[in-house]
Amino acid sequence: MLGLTILNGVISDRGSKYAVSGAPALSRAEVEAVLKTLKRNRKFAKATHNSWGILLPDGPLKSDDGEGGAGNVILQVLEGTGVRNHVVVVTRWFGGKHLGGDRFRHVKDATQLYLRELG
Repeated sequence: MLGLTILNGVISDRGSKYAVSGAPALSRAEVEAVLKTLKRNRKFAKATHNSWGILLPDGPLKSDDGEGGAGNVILQVLEGTGVRNHVVVVTRWFGGKHLGGDRFRHVKDATQLYLRELG
């Protein structure tokens, strides 16, 4: 998929590693195509979580992908910045130690970093 941007290794905490990626999307089908493209990379396919969020004209869509609440954090950042029609995916590889609430801060920070890079 054209336009897929990946920022690897943006955050590391107690063994867990985070990456953030995203691409323009105008529908649920385009979001699924972005996720499929991302997961063609074996590293992302084997990640513990690929949480994502997007604000579409029909309303918000999200997936926590097992990282309870992560999709909502991504949506909050998107709503705060007014970015629409752009799916943001925060990937986490679990490092063996639970991060508690810090994981939400990392999702927020990764999303903000991606949006800054996006311009």
